[in-house]
Amino acid sequence: MTTPPPRMAAQDWALLVLLSLLWGGSFFFAKIAVSAVPPLTVALCRVALSALTLLALARLLKIAMPREAAFWRDAFVMGLLNNAIPFSLIFWGQQAIGAGLASILNATMPVFTVLVAHFCTADERAGPLKLLGVAFGIGGVALMIGQDALIGLGDHLWAELAILAAALSYGFASVFGRRFKARPPLVVAGGQLTASSCWLLLPVLVLNQPWTLPMPDIHVVLSIIGLALLSTALAYLIFFRILRRAGSTNLSLVTLLIPVSAILLGVLFLGEILEPHHFAGMALIALGLAAIDGRIGRLFWR
Repeated sequence: MTTPPPRMAAQDWALLVLLSLLWGGSFFFAKIAVSAVPPLTVALCRVALSALTLLALARLLKIAMPREAAFWRDAFVMGLLNNAIPFSLIFWGQQAIGAGLASILNATMPVFTVLVAHFCTADERAGPLKLLGVAFGIGGVALMIGQDALIGLGDHLWAELAILAAALSYGFASVFGRRFKARPPLVVAGGQLTASSCWLLLPVLVLNQPWTLPMPDIHVVLSIIGLALLSTALAYLIFFRILRRAGSTNLSLVTLLIPVSAILLGVLFLGEILEPHHFAGMALIALGLAAIDGRIGRLFWR
């Protein structure tokens, strides 16, 4: 008899929704920050400030950071795959394409995660139901954002490929991060973000020369702080907790929920109006999530 795919607990879903809200908010913070500060410098400030915050929190809680070389070797790989490469590619790509198209391209992350997990793990094999669920989810994202976001698709091929490459890097990071399951999320997040800071420091010094930049205004500073503390430090604590409990494929579903969170936040705080295609997209995403999570499959396995 075929074993149904693992199902996430209610607590895992709640954490996934919270993570989507935090990462959805990162687009708001980043939009303000990059208006006055070069993207690579914003990325470095984001990971460095969040790393300092988590390291200080670990010291306050008397949680010792590992000293063994194996942990830091893995942390540097994780920092490269999960921050340095995708942050650089996404910031570069968004200079040429709109946020809507970038969101759709970034939402391919579950596809890459499912494929990477299928070939690199023994317990997260991809079946037809998972692949169908991912297809439903990406279709729902495209439907929610609307056809206008697809205008110009192919006009900036290298920028679009950069976003896809970032999604692929995230996919590898989600699977690679499984090796940290035995570590506390605070330790893993602090180690990864410290390593990410080291990866980005030299490119920023060489390419951006931050000492030559004018002092940003308070709105930009607060946006960078929000990006670092909320959308990075807190977000990665949740990220590694979900990864530890629910696996890489389930974790990757957050990219499908981010557009939902962004649109709902717009309705709640900006007075935006939900249109029929928003509801249709949310329904399609919900169907995709249920398929990937295994709930639909359980109807046939009972």
